[in-house]
Amino acid sequence: MSAAPPGPSFAATLARHGVPPLRRAAATTLQVNVGRRCDLACHHCHVEAGPRRTESMDARTARRVLELLERNPGIGWLDLTGGAPELCAEFRGLVAGARALGRRVIDRCNLTVLYQPGQEDTAEFLAAQQVKVVASLPCYTQENVDAQRGRDVFERSIEALRWLNRLGYGRPGSPLELDLVYNPLGASLPPPQAELEERYRAELASRFGIGFHHLYTLTNMPIKRFAHTLAREGRHVEYLSLLVNHFNPATVPELMCRTLVSVGWDGQLYDCDFNQMLEIPLGGEPRSVFDGLALGALEGRPVATASHCHGCTAGAGSSCGGALQ
Repeated sequence: MSAAPPGPSFAATLARHGVPPLRRAAATTLQVNVGRRCDLACHHCHVEAGPRRTESMDARTARRVLELLERNPGIGWLDLTGGAPELCAEFRGLVAGARALGRRVIDRCNLTVLYQPGQEDTAEFLAAQQVKVVASLPCYTQENVDAQRGRDVFERSIEALRWLNRLGYGRPGSPLELDLVYNPLGASLPPPQAELEERYRAELASRFGIGFHHLYTLTNMPIKRFAHTLAREGRHVEYLSLLVNHFNPATVPELMCRTLVSVGWDGQLYDCDFNQMLEIPLGGEPRSVFDGLALGALEGRPVATASHCHGCTAGAGSSCGGALQ
């Protein structure tokens, strides 16, 4: 497999634009990657997740995550991701435990997992726990979705969205939040988020009767599976240049790494899920949920950065909550 060449320094880009080094604000979200197993193997996946991956959070680490939440009341959100987080045996315990502590929970769902064996009542469980569902749907057309995510994924995704709608998700005035996630098919920046959201809303409503609350646009990160594709096509340098040339200093104060702590399936801590995949530890110093860390002590500490950080600051910016501008 072709190796991606090293990219430009993000710290140098900040300095060139007169922006100080990135430091953490108060942490409000604990994002937990519970494992790499997934029923899909999408071309853009920065986790390189797939059906053959076996990494998964164990019960001891999951208990520690809930203890960390309990000891840090400033953390209002538990954000569960993967892989397909629902395939982790500890998923439901984490959801129920966090809700019992009064925290809000996000499930980053690929939709098709709801049709996997053993997941027959997962949608109902999410609704009962009032979990916010953030669902991947990189386009509103079958051709584009199946090209990126696999044959028949679009059809199953549409049926899953209809299922969630029947449970009350995505309906006006409903407390059951359903947001969708778009990412480009290739080496380009996302279009304006507000405009694309309206197009999604019109297309999904008219063609399938589907409703949702918000659409998030995400930039493809030049790491792991997508980086390998770029290198194989000889476009890695071109794509990084695109990101660097569209650096937007106005996005920096809103970067998710300033208020999010990322937890790996083994309990290791990181500044974001992208750093986690590259094994760049929190602030550049290895830490884990077993260290008894008071997350409030992180405020003001440096954020570890690398060239891929240009992906979050290009154009309108990109985060797990969509565009930043």
